[in-house]
Amino acid sequence: METLVLTIHILIALGLVITVLLQRSEGGGLGIGGGGAGGGFMTARGTANLLTRVTTILAVGFFSTTIILAIMAGVGKAPMSIVDDVIKETPATPSGPVVPTGK
Repeated sequence: METLVLTIHILIALGLVITVLLQRSEGGGLGIGGGGAGGGFMTARGTANLLTRVTTILAVGFFSTTIILAIMAGVGKAPMSIVDDVIKETPATPSGPVVPTGK
């Protein structure tokens, strides 16, 4: 089950990267899907709306699979405390007065 969720997570991450790179950038930086001819499949505004929605859906899927993977990683493990480790490592001290052995 964990392998399936991890595979879906990786595919969503790749899709998210591709979708973000296809978007038109405001400053003309990394956006691949910028200009072009006006007679394309969709108008610039329609493409921007579609890519924004796809990015939102993929981002929600990415965060959801991240949370699911984190929950799956923690299931079945006993809670650990740093205080418990310190208590186990310190030797027990005598509670009464220390009596010399006479050597």
